[in-house]
Amino acid sequence: MTSSEIPNPNDKAVYSNPETLASSISPKNLYPFKVVEYFLLTSLVGSSIVFLFFRDNQQAVIIGVIALTVAIFFYLINKEVLQASQQAVKQSDINKRAELYSYQLANDSSWYANTITPARQKALQYCQDLIDDYKRTRNLARNLYYVLQISTVILSGVTPILVLVDKLETGQPWLKWLPVICPAIASIVASIVTSFPFQKNWVAANTAVELLEAEQEKFILGITPLYRYSNSATEAEQLQTANQIIENFVVQVNNIHLQQLQQASEQSSDKKEAPPANEQNQEAKN
Repeated sequence: MTSSEIPNPNDKAVYSNPETLASSISPKNLYPFKVVEYFLLTSLVGSSIVFLFFRDNQQAVIIGVIALTVAIFFYLINKEVLQASQQAVKQSDINKRAELYSYQLANDSSWYANTITPARQKALQYCQDLIDDYKRTRNLARNLYYVLQISTVILSGVTPILVLVDKLETGQPWLKWLPVICPAIASIVASIVTSFPFQKNWVAANTAVELLEAEQEKFILGITPLYRYSNSATEAEQLQTANQIIENFVVQVNNIHLQQLQQASEQSSDKKEAPPANEQNQEAKN
């Protein structure tokens, strides 16, 4: 992205028109990369099918291997380009949000673009990094929780059917092991779900995301007493107020982050201090 593609911070007419504001970098420009990604994934599946079902045909195998190699190569390149483009879009969005505050000032705010805007960009980037990290944690914990719970239900439900299949004379020795293997796997999966608090981590991460996003919007829009500005003050007072607003925002973001860390540490310490159920039963009997 060249400097000519970035809206001029001193040109308020650019921000008065949302279409002009989003014309420099837009998520719509990432659609071709998504189309290429889906096409390459389809090519991977097709090449794998050709390689598996036509392995007796040497020419088909060679073509399948070449096509599979080329598809993997271009898929990895497209993935890197797509990630770089998405990062550029996020950075451009953060820069635009950081510059919105200067257009709320009544007087000439050219000094603001050189002193306060870079600091606001770093503060917003710090908050956005935490939001992205919590989103990754939320998605991972949620997916693991759902997958493990569904696996437990499926394995527990299939076990009675496998017991009936075992009584039939199918002539397959490995079928006799399924009524034993499936309950064992279901028990292991259920133990993993109870041992690791995936649901609690998912809910805690989602709460942190909501709080951080709400605090970020307050900071961008300049609402609430912590982030409110004043046009009646002098330039020196406005500069001091702007620095204080950034400091308040960073403090609030750190408080939200530290609160989540303290809750996680308290949960782990409570889990370690809790005595096992067997010990409690033995003490009750004594």
